[in-house]
Amino acid sequence: MRFITPALLLALASPLSGQQRSVGEAYGEVATRIIAAATKDSAAWQKLARLSDTFGSRLSGSESLERAIDWVLAEMQREGLQNVRGENVMVPRWVRGAESAELVGPRRQRLPMLGLGGSIGTPPEGITADLLVVSSFDELKARAAQARGKIVLFDVPFTTYGATVQYRGTGAIEAARVGAFASLIRSVTPYSMRTPHTGGMRYDSTVGRIPAAALTLEDATMLHRMQDRGERIVVKLMMSAQTLPDARSRNIVAELRGRERPDEIVVMGGHIDSWDVGSGAMDDGGGVVIAWEALRLLKALGLQPRRTIRVVGWTNEENGLRGGNAYRDQHSAELDNHVLAIESDGGVFRPVGFGFTGGDSARSILRQVVSLLRPIGADSLLAAGGGADIGPIMQRGVPGMSHVVDGNRYFWYHHTDADTPDKLDPREVAQNVAAIALMSYVVADLPDRLPRR
Repeated sequence: MRFITPALLLALASPLSGQQRSVGEAYGEVATRIIAAATKDSAAWQKLARLSDTFGSRLSGSESLERAIDWVLAEMQREGLQNVRGENVMVPRWVRGAESAELVGPRRQRLPMLGLGGSIGTPPEGITADLLVVSSFDELKARAAQARGKIVLFDVPFTTYGATVQYRGTGAIEAARVGAFASLIRSVTPYSMRTPHTGGMRYDSTVGRIPAAALTLEDATMLHRMQDRGERIVVKLMMSAQTLPDARSRNIVAELRGRERPDEIVVMGGHIDSWDVGSGAMDDGGGVVIAWEALRLLKALGLQPRRTIRVVGWTNEENGLRGGNAYRDQHSAELDNHVLAIESDGGVFRPVGFGFTGGDSARSILRQVVSLLRPIGADSLLAAGGGADIGPIMQRGVPGMSHVVDGNRYFWYHHTDADTPDKLDPREVAQNVAAIALMSYVVADLPDRLPRR
């Protein structure tokens, strides 16, 4: 195992000669070729659109997910990628079923809604009850006596995803603690066109399970205004959601084998599953496709790095993380030779750069690598990086990197019926291919492996 010494941080051996050159000097010409090839057409967007349009949403345990995996594997083999395979993973299977929400009083109105992933259903006749709107967990506790026997709605404005998503995750637990019949949330988004957002939720064995769903931003704020005016609000909720036995799925794997040190690996990718709404183009078909297209592009350019680049389309990121955990377990013996893990799961909008979690020596090298992406404005290296699917192997010491894009619009479409390819710019998708292809290639081709300290 060889590491780059501090003396070599700014003077790496050229891949073409014995001279000592910087990363920019050594890989500048290659970077120009990769960027030009990646951005010459809309091939990546077309591939993503085909995946999204043909198979639609791809929730774990669904036929559409497995058909999409079959197609990706067949296409990868047709393109001549190496060691193409599906690695078996058992995944949870939650089925939404028929569902609806209706405002019964003070007037009748259909309320667009989405049940939260993992929720139980209502009784067949549904739940009809008065509604209590609260703005926080603290307010719910303060009004616990009023919440008993009601449907509770958490109308919490979006601040950051991390801060606001807790109401999706644990709202049903807190509402059940005070005796509520069901839990509703204002969708976790800063912007809406009456589009509800789904996502995972969980239960606690210390309290009963109650149904949980998301309403739109517009309707949550309307119901809150009605309550503020002193009006009695009655809502009817119907959900037939159920959890079935685990099903078999697969992680998608393909490689470009290294020419000198094939056992040393740079792994990159996104998750192939999605929620059961929209077509999973942004979250996260795009992350899978740009990594896949990056590998195909490097092969087409005849760029075989010293080390192996492995693309993975992880399964079950959305409601279980089984794919990331299975990858860690199935590849446990080779994790010491994983040089870097890169995850793309923030959409494929305009690329900004990468975030990195690892040692200072590695960071110094990666600053040089990202500088090669200045022509497309993707030359930032942020303080921390990682992701849900690479988290399990990062916990085993593998340095982690997140692919970073302009995320201003990401949570507009996240987990909704609006997550479709038309929201994505073909040129920006192509630039993301360039960014991830260049990063993975240079790190895989460095004369000495990226240090872990």
